[in-house]
Amino acid sequence: MALSTFKGGIHPPDKKELSADKPIAEAKPPQRVVIPLSQHLGAPCKSGVTINQEVKKGEMIGEAGGFVSASVHSSVSGKVIAIGEFPNAMGKMVTSIVIENNGEEEWTILKDTPDYMSLSPDQIKEKIRDAGIVGMGGAAFPTVVKLSPPKEKPIDTVILNGVECEPYLTGDYRLMLERPMEIIEGLKIVMKSLGVRKGFVGIEDNKPKAVKTIEEAAQGINNIEVCALPTKYPEGAEKMLIKALAGREVPPRGLPMDVSVLVQNVGTAFAIYEAVRYGKPLIERVVTVTGEGINNPKNLIVKIGTLVSHLIEECGGLRDKSVKVIAGGPMMGFAISFLDIPVTKGTSGIVALTEGEIVHTWDFKPCIRCGRCIDICPMGLMPSMLSVYSEKGFYEGAKEYDLWDCFECGSCAYVCPSKRPIVQLIRLAKSMTKP
Repeated sequence: MALSTFKGGIHPPDKKELSADKPIAEAKPPQRVVIPLSQHLGAPCKSGVTINQEVKKGEMIGEAGGFVSASVHSSVSGKVIAIGEFPNAMGKMVTSIVIENNGEEEWTILKDTPDYMSLSPDQIKEKIRDAGIVGMGGAAFPTVVKLSPPKEKPIDTVILNGVECEPYLTGDYRLMLERPMEIIEGLKIVMKSLGVRKGFVGIEDNKPKAVKTIEEAAQGINNIEVCALPTKYPEGAEKMLIKALAGREVPPRGLPMDVSVLVQNVGTAFAIYEAVRYGKPLIERVVTVTGEGINNPKNLIVKIGTLVSHLIEECGGLRDKSVKVIAGGPMMGFAISFLDIPVTKGTSGIVALTEGEIVHTWDFKPCIRCGRCIDICPMGLMPSMLSVYSEKGFYEGAKEYDLWDCFECGSCAYVCPSKRPIVQLIRLAKSMTKP
């Protein structure tokens, strides 16, 4: 098929060679885990345990607090030793449950379903809800909500996002190489839950091994198409993928369901398969620990609640020249102020950068109206005006320039010759206004 692409975008150095050839390995079990009750978009969970309570691996410890919410489960077996406020990657204090690992890896009872494709759509959704699955590409939106669109907005196309366009990150790439059948089965499960007949898997063409592996896994399935997409950031954004693969444009302030499309990350598809097939809740995920500031970059299967400091130590520690650690990728992730924060369901990577890889913005200059940010904005916005309005405190004025259509990809800040913190200023304006 002829693939369209979006106007704009950038080509930052991808740095994927640091970890792309590192097979996924299981991280060493931590002595204790800190599991936030809010690691998803929507209402926080309600604690279902008490201090000194013994819990098993996979046991629900936080019940979903509403329709747009996701339950959380213990990633280890052991004893609850604390329930209190702990910081997350964005510096917010979040109610969390601390569990001391007894090292026994004792599982709670899981419901195995060998004939999972015979389940009804409602039964599939119930299993996904019970597993606490959220979008694992970064947004952490509860998956069961995505799978329950309003009746007036039926879904006819499902897209799996295997683009992984963020520099440095390679977890999705390794997952596609090592678990292709499970990913395709996850896509089939999603399609059945929605009654959809057409599915796509989008992968950037700089990952030919992943394209080939997923094509082989999907061989003989006529309604699933694997497509190699042009390598350009942010090709993996939902609206960009939908335009490229389905030929549809999501309207301003709209959602993929407005054009009858649902997008899921390949990691989410894998988690869906494990939940529906084995009854396994989302208690671990693949995390890329990488960067020029890491001694031994790796792709690790990490228990939710493991501290970042534990992962960095397992990867040989930080090099002396490390100056910044980011949770997520360098374009859309968050720099963290200390390392004792937990991995959550939405943590795709830990990136340690050196002085030569970063640009300091504390001495940024005024906007020179060069227009570079406008030329490359994938949403066709005017980031320069958004940042100027925010800088001056005219937050309502920023809304006139479609503030809420920005999905904060960071392309504008990357190309700005004045090194303006455009994304941070846009986030500030959003925090001071309502959609």
